[in-house]
Amino acid sequence: MVLDVLAQRTSATFKQHKAHAMVAEGKLGQGFDAPKLVLAKSLGYMNTSGGPVANLLKFYDLKPENLIVIHDELDIDAGTLKIKFSGGHGGHNGLRDIISAIGNDYIRLRVGIGRPPGRMDTADFVLQNFNSTEKEELPTTLEIAADMVEAIATIGLAEAQQKYH
Repeated sequence: MVLDVLAQRTSATFKQHKAHAMVAEGKLGQGFDAPKLVLAKSLGYMNTSGGPVANLLKFYDLKPENLIVIHDELDIDAGTLKIKFSGGHGGHNGLRDIISAIGNDYIRLRVGIGRPPGRMDTADFVLQNFNSTEKEELPTTLEIAADMVEAIATIGLAEAQQKYH
């Protein structure tokens, strides 16, 4: 959903790519030196994101440290956003697969979803629909997350972390 906001902001359109992903290319601003964004959504299961990520990095000749992975995070309250560089997978199978494919030196935009209530299965929790409060707050969360990605691309990781944390 964050990528959809970024695609809209940059007037980019998603198209199927041979790396088994939907890809959109856009620029942040006008001019020759405006940062370019390559937005990608894997067409496979989240747990098998590593292959498409590695293939896209190779296709676009990008280094992992230029990659921003936007993912849900159980260990952060719902609606809270955090920027992080490197680290482990924390039990997140999508991150586990990306780490096995390219290593762990990439930027993460962690979108908090909180912990499942009671004894609810984690897989069921992350796949359920948003509750009414989350639905109400979601547009603002997505806009701020897109702002954070733009900040990372334009002012750099350290300054973006300082601005948003």
